[in-house]
Amino acid sequence: MVTRSSEVSSPPPVHAGDRLLAALDIGGTKIAGAVLDGRGNVLHRSQQRTPAAGGPQEVFSAVRAVLAAMTALPQWTRVASLGIASAGPVDIARGMVSPVNIPGWRDFPIVEQVRGLPALAGMPVTLCGDAVAMTAAEHRIGAARGCRDALCMVVSTGVGAGLVMDGVVRNGPTGNAGHLGHITVDLLGDSCVCGSRGCVEQLASGTSLTRRALRTGWKPAGAADGPALAADARAGDAIALAAFDTSARALAAAVAAVATLVEIEVAVIGGGVAEAHDVLFPPLRRHLASYAVLPFAAGVRVERAALRADAGLIGAALIAADHRASGIVRH
Repeated sequence: MVTRSSEVSSPPPVHAGDRLLAALDIGGTKIAGAVLDGRGNVLHRSQQRTPAAGGPQEVFSAVRAVLAAMTALPQWTRVASLGIASAGPVDIARGMVSPVNIPGWRDFPIVEQVRGLPALAGMPVTLCGDAVAMTAAEHRIGAARGCRDALCMVVSTGVGAGLVMDGVVRNGPTGNAGHLGHITVDLLGDSCVCGSRGCVEQLASGTSLTRRALRTGWKPAGAADGPALAADARAGDAIALAAFDTSARALAAAVAAVATLVEIEVAVIGGGVAEAHDVLFPPLRRHLASYAVLPFAAGVRVERAALRADAGLIGAALIAADHRASGIVRH
């Protein structure tokens, strides 16, 4: 079953002993799965690396492995629904995904493929964008709780975002509303993997951070990865600090644009890059103050995501449970 809606609201809590929820969170680096209770507490986890190369079924094999670990749990018989959060673009009407950072999947029928697994037969399956899922979770129980208007961003292998407007998470007719990672913030910037130029993701993602630092002379003592770059930035390395400053500037420009366009109270930043919040957020807030200058946009707060790496799983599970309870189902 493919479910869709232009709005996402939060389901009522499910108490101990009631049905459980399940979720997948599919990204360019990893594919994670979880079984959760109705309040969004993660009870069991499973994870596989996203294959860096190969065709559609090679990537789906990692999804199958995650689901196999989950469906083998004794508690699986109590699972009522499955939510799938995927890097985008997504097509929630057709149950298909074309993640920019997963080249092996273009118009891949993820919902159909998952429903074809014996252990998933007959289970309601809901597809959403990973940033929309993160937004739903942070709005329901995280850093955007109680906000009527908010932007939530995932800054990791890619950059995604979701919007809360008038107290409701908006995902748009195809599920891609708020796809902020692929708006242009540098008109003469380098080409982006999406085909455009100077995108937020091309400047701010974790992949871009390390690549830019290496290109400008960064010499890591060990692995050339995000944690190493953050450690060097904390130690005062000028190249590492400059890399984070460029990322922060791109994110600030994007947040300022949204604040000016739709008026938001808060920008919640999550994802792997936000783990380096101590070196990312100070320049982000500084640049935001210089970009969001109109009175109605100038007061936007920047907050770290409260649910960290679990936000996509929690949000996907809650969205699926909400759709099941509301009967928003398309066969």
